[in-house]
Amino acid sequence: MRTKFLFALPIMLLASCGGPRWSEVKTDNGYNLVTQKKGRTLAYAPGSGVTLLTVDGYAFKDLNRNGTLEPYEDWRLSAEERAEDLASRLPIEEIAGMMLYSSHQSVPSGGGMFGGATYDGKPYAQSGAAPSDLSDAQKKFLTEDNLRAVLVTTVESPAVAAVWNNNMQALVEGMGHGVPVNTSSDPRHETSATTEYNYGAGGEISHWPTSLGLAATFDPALVEEFGRIAAEEYRALGIATALSPQIDLATEPRWTRFYGTFGESPELATDMARAYVDGFQTSDGKDEIADGWGYKSVNAMVKHWPSGGPEEAGRDAHYNYGKYAVYPGGAFETHLKPFTEGAFKLKGATRKASAVMPYYTISTGIDPSGRNVGNSYSKYIITDLLREKYAYDGVVCTDWNITYDNMGIDKFDGKCWGVEELTVAQRHYECLKAGVDQFGGNNDKGPVLEAYQMWVDEFGKESADQRFKESAKRLLMNSFRTGLFENPYLDPAASAETVGKPEYMEKGYQAQLKSVVMIKNSDNVLPMKAAEAKSKVYVPQRYFPQLVNFFGMVTPERWEDTFALELLSKYYEPVADPAEADFAIVVIDAPASGAGYSVEDVKKGGNGYLPISLQYNDYTAESAREVSIAGGDRLEKFVNRSYKGKSVKTANKSDLQAVIDTKAAMGDKPVVTVISTGKPFVPEFEPYSDAILVSFGCQNQALLELISGAVEPSALLPMQLPANMKTVELQMEDVPFDMECYVDADGNVYDFAYGLNWSGRINDERVKKYGNK
Repeated sequence: MRTKFLFALPIMLLASCGGPRWSEVKTDNGYNLVTQKKGRTLAYAPGSGVTLLTVDGYAFKDLNRNGTLEPYEDWRLSAEERAEDLASRLPIEEIAGMMLYSSHQSVPSGGGMFGGATYDGKPYAQSGAAPSDLSDAQKKFLTEDNLRAVLVTTVESPAVAAVWNNNMQALVEGMGHGVPVNTSSDPRHETSATTEYNYGAGGEISHWPTSLGLAATFDPALVEEFGRIAAEEYRALGIATALSPQIDLATEPRWTRFYGTFGESPELATDMARAYVDGFQTSDGKDEIADGWGYKSVNAMVKHWPSGGPEEAGRDAHYNYGKYAVYPGGAFETHLKPFTEGAFKLKGATRKASAVMPYYTISTGIDPSGRNVGNSYSKYIITDLLREKYAYDGVVCTDWNITYDNMGIDKFDGKCWGVEELTVAQRHYECLKAGVDQFGGNNDKGPVLEAYQMWVDEFGKESADQRFKESAKRLLMNSFRTGLFENPYLDPAASAETVGKPEYMEKGYQAQLKSVVMIKNSDNVLPMKAAEAKSKVYVPQRYFPQLVNFFGMVTPERWEDTFALELLSKYYEPVADPAEADFAIVVIDAPASGAGYSVEDVKKGGNGYLPISLQYNDYTAESAREVSIAGGDRLEKFVNRSYKGKSVKTANKSDLQAVIDTKAAMGDKPVVTVISTGKPFVPEFEPYSDAILVSFGCQNQALLELISGAVEPSALLPMQLPANMKTVELQMEDVPFDMECYVDADGNVYDFAYGLNWSGRINDERVKKYGNK
């Protein structure tokens, strides 16, 4: 149901000219709503202690409850003026809380991937709490630690998220200076929830391809449209900051996080970054407050400066074994382009992304001083380059948990790379000296206050106060520009209507159709049109081996049907015997060989380091480096992290076998292979496939629409597909387009910007603009 106005308060303020300027009503959602002629709409919780001030006939919220209109409470002033005024008033304790960014919060906090929570001391299931209630931990970090930046993951529903937001805003509104909560999210529009980076995905929200899938469209305008839609859905959930886009240049094909990028092309990634941020941050017309910012705007926190793409051998820096980024090709400056030429040079009026997140990595050999530390600890990376050379004046927030202790090479805990010997408080201090404003994953203001005292001891109180107030101003700007100080509240019915509305679901589905790449179509076997007399199709069940995911969680072994029978039957007649089928569809995943490190190898006397394979068949790394470019850790007695000569098996080799077996069973009849991937792979299944589609995260119906010819393929590869693992080993982690590409039986080269439609190879304006020349 929509907001109901239960009664109008008996106050009607009149302008000096005699006409009404504003009126106030109480809603049934726990807040009062104030509308004004030619003025901002205000909302506040009656029980918070906040009242209204009337100046020049307009209403203003008395957020610090002192009966005086302060500049930061005056919505007629610019966001910068207001932020500067409030920063000057805030005590260090409040600023320290604003410098925190919460750990992952689900709504309700009933357990799961990121841990459980209590409500009045009891687990959620036993507490009797409503799903929109605040957990004990949330109340603590909001009230005792003054935290005002909350990262939300899964939510029970849009309406529940809206009420939870209102409960949170009502709690903090009456505290201190009335600074509202700025809630954020990792990407949540993908078609399934798999990891931290899209952990909010699925459910009642529009479904889109992954970022790599969006890149495969080669269409920045589509990405900007996605940003506009996603931003509207975010704001309806109470989310005013997106921890995205991930604009690392994906030049290392083995990297686990390749899928969250816009691929390996500097030009394409730059244009996609610009379009994404413009879409998220821009408000138009009545929704605009000033300079492109407004009520539909969502702050974009671009990540990860200066790029996490060139991880040595593809190992990821969430773990100690992957903490080093390397630049054997000297292409460091190339990796900055999506930031400096894209996210920092927008076409829209907001001008640049409002926040930046550095990656965990040590950018090996980049700091002229020779200091190799994680990017958020590096003054050269943050201040000398980002702040000074590229004149970036927005928020810099660390990636999550970088100040915590790391207890093992393979442990998913703290990521304090290069400063392991320091205390938690000292690490906060080093980040502050490097130029950071905010600490991701930290709920406790204690270490920040300790770091403040360290600054006082080294540089004096005046310098420490100035440094903290600089960060406070930057942080406050992102809440003033998005209108949170005036109205942070939501109508749950409107949220439910907005999030996942049919129009947005359709837009997302159309984007999915545009993201699937056809790389092979021998003898034009596709489209396999669905006629009245339906073709008979054989689709083998999928086998999923037991796997340990990125966060160490085990997924069990299982068999599953590829398509729901009801869906498949709308297009073809499913048969269980290949001999009866006219054609077959085999859906597989890209090879999964592990993360590049094994405790078992250590137990056997090895150094623990293993190759990451992009092929299905067993692989021995004969062409790997004899000596790693980077290495060394207090927990290791060696520096060389090489894995040359070691072998690995792919967990899902059965996927390759499924294609081979299906082709053997089908004989001369067509086999269509669909591979779902998030990074490059060696297409060993190609000789057994008559047609191949590459999917980057889409619904099964979209695949059937393409196979049946209802929609013509139009996407292009946003990456090269390697001919073999030797070329993967010999390529340089920081250099794009430096692999030997796979050539199929039809002579097609699986290079960047390659793709087919029904007429053959696509050679349109997108290819001419972005193609690998």
